Amino acid sequence: MKVYCPRCGQEQISPEVRFCSRCGFLMSGLAEVVLNGGIPQQLSTTEPKTPTPRRRGLKQGGGWFLFGVIVVPILGILSSILRFSEDIVGLAAVVFFLGGIVRMIFALIFESGNPTDKTLEENVMQTAQKFLNKNPQANALPPQQSIPVDNYAPPRQSNWRDTNDLEPSSVTDSTTKLLHDKER
Repeated sequence: MKVYCPRCGQEQISPEVRFCSRCGFLMSGLAEVVLNGGIPQQLSTTEPKTPTPRRRGLKQGGGWFLFGVIVVPILGILSSILRFSEDIVGLAAVVFFLGGIVRMIFALIFESGNPTDKTLEENVMQTAQKFLNKNPQANALPPQQSIPVDNYAPPRQSNWRDTNDLEPSSVTDSTTKLLHDKER
């Protein structure tokens, strides 16, 4: 089976090649598309789905609420045994029960259910990568940064003080000028 790069048309050595040898196009997964008659498959099906901000908020609120179910009775028993103020038990009940419910309501009303929304940490990391000029894609080649050999011309040997003689008109003219300079 012959595989060609979809960007530049370069024939690839084998279907297992990850990048095009001419233009650097990412070729991984292209062989599967060709074998399946043009129907792409997901490259990684084992990748876990990222939870949405709404789901994370609901889990946090539920965790606070359930933590209150455990902590408030324990504090109630300890307050009767150790004889400390029962206001602490009431405060813990308000913080855990009411706090958990408020967190879940906040998640349902204000937070997005779209998994593509980035969290604050992801935004900071992306900004830091742009600031540090790092490539966020680890599987892509960097852009071309070299100058082709054809564009290189070696510097001419000349005296820096001879500004009038940058482009000699003929070989004999420059030789004659050099001979006149030696005579002086």
